[in-house]
Amino acid sequence: MRSNGGGSWRQNQFLLIYVAMIMFTVAQVKGNISASDISILYKRLGDNEPLCSCDQCSKLKVQDLRTYTTGAGISNYSDEKDINVIVAYSDISGAVRTSSVKAEDLSSSWIWENPLGNKLPHHVKDPQIQLKNDHHTPVDGQLDGDRIQHLGKSAIKPVKLLRKKLREERWKQRTAELIRQEKEMDNQMQEAAIERSQNLDTTAKTQYSIWRRDYENPNSDSTLKLMRDQIIMAKVYATIAKAKNDTGLYTSLIKHSRESRDAIGEATTDTELDLSALEHAKAMGHALSVAKDQLFDCLTVARKLRAIIQSTEDNINAMKKKSAFLTQLAAKTVTQPLHCLSLLLATDYYNLQDTQKKDLDKAKVEDPSLYHYAIFSDNVLATSVVVNSTLTHTAEPEKHVFHVVTDKLNFAAMKMWFLANLPPKATVQVENIDDFKWLNSSYCVVLRQLESARMKDYYFKANLSSSLSVGADNLKYRNPKYLSMLNHLRFYLPEVYPKLEKILFLDDDIVVQKDLTPLWSVDMKGMVNGAVETCKESFHRFDKYLNFSNPKIYENFDSNACGWAFGMNMFDLREWRKQDITGIYHHWQNLNEDRTLWKLGSLPPGLITFYNLTFPLQRSWHVLGLGYDPALNKTEIDNAAVVHYNGNYKPWLDLAISKYKSYWSRYLTSDNPYLQHCKIIQ
Repeated sequence: MRSNGGGSWRQNQFLLIYVAMIMFTVAQVKGNISASDISILYKRLGDNEPLCSCDQCSKLKVQDLRTYTTGAGISNYSDEKDINVIVAYSDISGAVRTSSVKAEDLSSSWIWENPLGNKLPHHVKDPQIQLKNDHHTPVDGQLDGDRIQHLGKSAIKPVKLLRKKLREERWKQRTAELIRQEKEMDNQMQEAAIERSQNLDTTAKTQYSIWRRDYENPNSDSTLKLMRDQIIMAKVYATIAKAKNDTGLYTSLIKHSRESRDAIGEATTDTELDLSALEHAKAMGHALSVAKDQLFDCLTVARKLRAIIQSTEDNINAMKKKSAFLTQLAAKTVTQPLHCLSLLLATDYYNLQDTQKKDLDKAKVEDPSLYHYAIFSDNVLATSVVVNSTLTHTAEPEKHVFHVVTDKLNFAAMKMWFLANLPPKATVQVENIDDFKWLNSSYCVVLRQLESARMKDYYFKANLSSSLSVGADNLKYRNPKYLSMLNHLRFYLPEVYPKLEKILFLDDDIVVQKDLTPLWSVDMKGMVNGAVETCKESFHRFDKYLNFSNPKIYENFDSNACGWAFGMNMFDLREWRKQDITGIYHHWQNLNEDRTLWKLGSLPPGLITFYNLTFPLQRSWHVLGLGYDPALNKTEIDNAAVVHYNGNYKPWLDLAISKYKSYWSRYLTSDNPYLQHCKIIQ
């Protein structure tokens, strides 16, 4: 650095001090002063120009402090690329050095900004700005920190302002969206809680709690469990005492066991125990302590406990079989009210004069342009509910024709019911299956098989006592309904209704909740059977119904193929006749004469007969399980067009699941004299 006299040398010394202070201040404010601020200050200092004017330093003036102003208060110099950025630093020896960087060499991330902010003083007319004289003016050439900070508060470019504004708007929108989602979630939780409270079954007679198990007292039956364990151990030690001829101890243990059982009674929690139960538990504990001291042997006690476990398991299995038998018996036996209804209706029918028996409009019965339903049943009450529920939800009942087929035993009762309770405008045809002369053993494979000695032995073997010893599955397939041709008549629909083109098959244990006429408009894409599939993950696939260990099944069918439901099926009778579906059914029934391909029933042969010929309907058309599953989704039931009580718990039985029974009973006529007389409705 060159010396130009004493004053010039002193001024250069001040310049170095200014540079060092500016760099220190820049580091303190952490980037609040832009590159343009520093470059302008350094440029003026390098030109030996004073920074400000005040009373103490009247000769210090700003000669060339420029600003970049546009309409928004920000613009660029035309020659901003020529500005040098001066940097001061100390080298290894400690000497102060300076260097400069051209502005044009800086990266594009550097932004030139107005050091005085967006708003300029009103008296400034040109780019040269005079600083006001105030108390922040530096003394003796020193720039104070506040002034540097003021200069560092540079204006923000419009692009940055726009980005900041957009960020704030996005934050507001996101906050509003989160608040809305939280409110929706709260509303959904409230609605779900209200729905669960409305569906709560308050008619339960047994021990029941609406609270989660977390809220139950874990020790609510501790005394009860203790007494039951004592009875088991007393039984073990009593057996050992008897084997060792210790009569006194044996008698004591048996006596305490009997007293403990009497104290327990039917209790399921400690609160239900008799007041003396605790005293009996203490007495039993003393007796067991004595027995343990005299008789305990680890191997002997373990052997006795294993024997008790084995005996208990045998008893449980026997009870399960008896329960399955009694459930089947209760489900398939005609109840007294239903028997009363059939007898009363049959008596009235045979007392009618021939003139009182109305003739059907045969033109409507055979008109393919109308909506036709097939119902094959021997249950008068169930059939009436199917017809009533279907007509309740249709707008044009005169276009609906119901074809009811029953057996000879129930024909009179079924006929009389619909004579006395004929739905307005609709047509109901009642037929006797015994009048179908073409349905004989020479044509129908199932009838021929039922007449065989092997089948008679299976159903009517003399050793009836063994029925209680067979498993639940065998009992299921010994169901008398599999002997009835009403169950297999569904495979002969084209023969029963030769002039119809489409027909909707309905089981007698279903309830219709919506208009079914749109089913006739469904494009089945050349398929014969329209049905709802029953597959859920791995359940209800072909391997559940068919014996895939048999090569005849394994080679012709896919074990993972989805099963479907009989109960509501749309059949295209034109395609049926074209593809000879009845012939396919006969072929596989002949192959299964020894029951090795599938067990008895109509669903397995149906799956085989309509394999790759079934069009899947939407699930909302048909919801199953109301006859066995108490955990079905209520919303699905309410939204279903048809609900199906498949299973043993039919809605007309006392076995019915109580919360599902109302869907069926609402279609019974409460003022019907037949139902009141037989106490079906009281």
